[in-house]
Amino acid sequence: MAYPSVDIVAFSRPGGESCAPSRARPVDLVHLARQTMGDRALEQEVLSMFVQQAQSVKDQIRRANAEQRRFLAHGLKGSARGIGAFAVAEICGKVEDEPTSEAGMRKLARAIDDVRDFVATINR
Repeated sequence: MAYPSVDIVAFSRPGGESCAPSRARPVDLVHLARQTMGDRALEQEVLSMFVQQAQSVKDQIRRANAEQRRFLAHGLKGSARGIGAFAVAEICGKVEDEPTSEAGMRKLARAIDDVRDFVATINR
């Protein structure tokens, strides 16, 4: 039995595959579509889990010490890269390097809020 190619499966539904790759958006939908092979339900589930993780990190990181901030930022950075939230990932890398930077904490909180708002908008 012949199976459809990955390209056909991944791009048979509307979503990120109809967008140009963009690091300007809070989530690069093209990257996300590739990661989920175009499965819209999986995209929504992954985004929901990421928003929950990001909100949890946002709540915890302010009261964490420098070592804990590095740990939290590192974990979120990997998840952010996985879904295409590249701005969050980049800021997390900076937080890892400078865990006591209050400016970094504010930037991270804003980036997390941007992703949350973006996900809420595309799920309407």
